[in-house]
Amino acid sequence: MRGRDLVEDEMTKRKKEQRGKGKEGCGILWEVVKEMYRCLTKFIYLCPNLRLMMKNTFFYILLVMALASCKPKENMVYMSTAHPDQQITQAKFLGNQIQEGDQLLILVSGLDDIAVRPFNLGSMGATNSNTSGAAPVTPSEYTVNESGFINFPVLGNVFVKGMTLQQAREDLEERLTRYLTDPMVSVSLKNFNISVLGEVKEPGQHQSTTQKVNVFQALALAGDMTQSGDRTKVKLIRAQEGNADLVVNLDLSSSNITSSPYYYLQQNDILYVEPDKFKQIEANSNPNSTRWMQYTGFALGILTLIITLAR
Repeated sequence: MRGRDLVEDEMTKRKKEQRGKGKEGCGILWEVVKEMYRCLTKFIYLCPNLRLMMKNTFFYILLVMALASCKPKENMVYMSTAHPDQQITQAKFLGNQIQEGDQLLILVSGLDDIAVRPFNLGSMGATNSNTSGAAPVTPSEYTVNESGFINFPVLGNVFVKGMTLQQAREDLEERLTRYLTDPMVSVSLKNFNISVLGEVKEPGQHQSTTQKVNVFQALALAGDMTQSGDRTKVKLIRAQEGNADLVVNLDLSSSNITSSPYYYLQQNDILYVEPDKFKQIEANSNPNSTRWMQYTGFALGILTLIITLAR
C-alpha cells in the first residue's frame, strides 16, 4: 500500500507541475502580447507619420478586397452579340436519325379506309368486326430492334436505323404503293430522350414532346443553368455507330452557336455543363483553407484594434 501511495503522490506532483507550466505558458504569452503592444505604441509615438501610413495602407487593402469581391461574373448572358436575331436564321434542322430502341408511331392512311386497315396494327382487329362505317384509327407503335429493323404488317422487316423520320416516311410510302393507291404515312418519335448533367437546376434524363430540340430548349427542360455554370464550356456527347462517342464543346455565350451542326440535338444526346473556375476552386480547395481565412481575418481584426487604441 505504501508503494501505491508513493505512485499516487508522484502523479499528483506531476499534474501540479504541468498545471503550473500551463499557467506559466499563458502568462508568458500574455506578457509577449503586452510587450508587443508597448513597443508598437512607442514606435508610433516616435514616428507620427507611421499612424497615417498604416491607416492608409489598411484602407487600401480593404478597398482592393472589396473590389475583388465585387468583380462581376463573366459570360452570364447567352448569345451575347449585338444582333443575335440575324444569327438565328442560320440554324438548320436536318432531322433526327432513328436509333436502336426508338419507339416509332406510324399511321398509314389513304383513299380507301378499308384497304389501309391491314397496315395499321390498331385497326386490324376492327377489319372483320366492323366492315361498315369509319373506325377510329390511331398510330401504331413499333420498336426498332438491335439490327435496326421494325416488323411492319404485310411488309415484314423494314430497315429504318440511321434514317431520318422523313426518310423513313418516304421509304414506307414507296413500299406501300404496291398495295395502295397514293398511300400517306406519318412517322413520329414517341420517346425523344435527352440527358442534361452538371451545373443545371434539374439534372437527369428528360423527355421532349417534340423532335426538334435545340440546346437552349434542352437546358430549359433541365431548369436552366445554375449561377456556377460556365456558358462557354458546355459539352455535347453523342453516340456514333461503330465509333467512339463524339464529344463537342459548345460556347453558348456566342451567337455563332446557332450555325453549329450540333445546335439541334439528336435522340439520346447528353449535355454536360461544366462548373466555372470559382466553383472548381471551391470544390478542389483544402477544407482547412476556410479555417485559415478565418484566422487571418481574426488577426486583421486584432491589428485594427491595436491601431485604433494607439491613436
